[in-house]
Order: sequence, then C-alpha cells, then structure tokens
Amino acid sequence: MLSVVDIRPRRPSDVDALLEMAHLVKELDGYPPRGPLDRSSFVAPPQEVAAWVAEDGGMVVGHVALHTRGAPVTMSLVSRHARTEPDELAVVARVLVCPTARRVGVAHALLVVAVTDAHRRGLLPILEVATHLRGAVALYESCGWDRAGEVTIEVPDEPDLQCYVYVGPAPGPTR
Repeated sequence: MLSVVDIRPRRPSDVDALLEMAHLVKELDGYPPRGPLDRSSFVAPPQEVAAWVAEDGGMVVGHVALHTRGAPVTMSLVSRHARTEPDELAVVARVLVCPTARRVGVAHALLVVAVTDAHRRGLLPILEVATHLRGAVALYESCGWDRAGEVTIEVPDEPDLQCYVYVGPAPGPTR
C-alpha cells in the first residue's frame, strides 16, 4: 500500500494531467474501450455530480467520478436487480490509475471515497465495466462489488460493447 495517498476533489487544473493519464491508460489497457478522450465527454461530462483525484507526493495518480446516469440498459438492469428507481443510483465512473501507481491501493481508496459519497447522497453505487478488462473486473470483485449481470451497450457508429454491471458494497465498514 502507498504510505501516503491523498484523495481530494478534482480541480479544473487537474484536467490536463488526467487527459494525459487517460491516453496512457487507453494505450496500455484499452480503457476506455471507445469514445473520445476529451474534457467534456470523458473527464467532466454533464452527468457528473462529483469527482476526485488521488495524489502521491503532489502528483495526480488516480481519478474517479460519480455520474447521475449510465447506459440505459445498465440503469434498467440494476433497477430490476436492486428493486430501486434509476434516480436512486449513482454510477461510479472514470476510474483511472496511473500505471506507475498500480497495485498499491490507489484504486481501492478512490472506490471507497466514491461509494461513501454515493451512500451519503442516499444513492446506491453501481458501475459498468467492459468484460474484457480483466484487471478492472478483478479489482471490483476484490473490493466487494456484486455482479448484477451483463449488458450489451449499443452506440451508433461504434461496435457493441459487452459489460458486466456491478452494485457497490453496502454502507458500513469497508473491506
């Protein structure tokens, strides 16, 4: 684990560094699997309600956000699975960790902050992850996320994307 990792709200001045990290992660891992990597679509989209960064030694090494909505098939699946309304859900999104800061607890710390904030808002945290992103799938499952099912996300002019859909841990002590 990192000896010191600070999680703080994302600032506008973080966006350029986050875009650079997103391009590096996409090249290495294929995440995100599609769509533009830009300020308004990826780092700070309109559906975002909160976002945080992880810092180590003053450098941004990770990111996570909460969104009010995800793909309609995701929202529908979780609504049925959890017997809740879509407006009672918070989508944990844009989980990024710099490759040099992996396997030391950054992603876990970011997830804890996002889940805690979702619960504070009275919302159920959920997420979707492309089925081929095995490292991310392993992370979410090791952090206590419950797989609710699988969906196919269709976007015009893009290949269909198979995703697992997860419901976050219940409020209380984290693992």
